[in-house]
Amino acid sequence: MSLVRCAFCSATTIRTERHAWPMHDKFLNYFDETARQGSIRKAAAVLNMSSSSLNRKIISTENRLGVRLFDRHADGVELTSAGAVVLEHCRNTLMDYQRILGAVSDIRDMRTGHVNIATLDSVALTVLPGALKQFNADYPQITFTVQTAQPDEIMQMVADGAVDIGLSFSNELHPQVRSQAEKSTPIGAIMVPGHPLAERDVIELVDLRQYQMIRSYDAFSHRSILNEAMADLGITLPTQIFTNSLPLAKSMIDGSNCVGLYSKIGFLKEIETELLRYVPVSSSILKELRIGVLISSKSALPPVQHGLSRRLAKALRGLRLDS
Repeated sequence: MSLVRCAFCSATTIRTERHAWPMHDKFLNYFDETARQGSIRKAAAVLNMSSSSLNRKIISTENRLGVRLFDRHADGVELTSAGAVVLEHCRNTLMDYQRILGAVSDIRDMRTGHVNIATLDSVALTVLPGALKQFNADYPQITFTVQTAQPDEIMQMVADGAVDIGLSFSNELHPQVRSQAEKSTPIGAIMVPGHPLAERDVIELVDLRQYQMIRSYDAFSHRSILNEAMADLGITLPTQIFTNSLPLAKSMIDGSNCVGLYSKIGFLKEIETELLRYVPVSSSILKELRIGVLISSKSALPPVQHGLSRRLAKALRGLRLDS
């Protein structure tokens, strides 16, 4: 949520049903009411203040701006050209403020709702469960639909509005999709600790040609950055299995000389407990991979979905995936 800073603002307190909010200067209300009434005396009566006090506040603002906002006459006041511009600004700011209060109230009071999520299986196995549990602890009546899919499918589902939130690679965004948060997640080599390459600090792609690869099913996509990296070097890598099942990939890597080519995100627990080893691959292309919280660029998310997307963004930013 973003707030527009008003040119006339100095913090004051506006009271809502439950809270006091230091949001914008009372002058906006003073000026708006004076313009409505066409009279400082009548506006002061509505605002429950003295005419002289209201007039001083208007004159003070006119002096600060260096321009008259009202023309005074015997029957009251009339907006000047400059005053009409200021009035539009004031009323837009007041309306924006009411919308902000409404959004905050929705978030504060949200009790029920449903969120549709499409995610990579690597995120579904690692980041997503913890984030959903935390969110559900705060909002126990919120329900979720979670489906795993390939990167291109997730992007299209977000663009079509079929899901509220996508968790996928964000290097190439659909025109109707934006990334609320991104995290660098380079592809590296995943292997058992006893593998001949496991003690390397970095691996060249050409070093992998003598080993069988385990790769994600999206290798068949025309957007596969690993294929792009190999094409740049003019090499191919022997691949034993292409799979969209991360549990299968883990099982095939474990206890063998096979090497998985993946980002860290799906193997965080195994790497942390030293069951598997992640070694960076020296490739500028593979280092460019990013994962993001994807939402529609066409419309704003409702409060429940917005709250969850922020929670997911925080969880994603907290990961260490690039080393």
